[in-house]
Amino acid sequence: MSENLISFLQEEIHLSSDQIKLALNKVQQSPNQLPIALLQYGLINLGQLDKIFDWIETA
Repeated sequence: MSENLISFLQEEIHLSSDQIKLALNKVQQSPNQLPIALLQYGLINLGQLDKIFDWIETA
């Protein structure tokens, strides 16, 4: 998993390390599914999901 993405999630989306770890544990086999796991766990909303996807496109 990209350290830059983790930093973005913490700094811009304001997720805690524990929240990110929870979602990462769910997607161990497919880390590219992290944004979807965050949404499924209710840790982000659709607006935040769009913001994450926009960041991924430009990173």
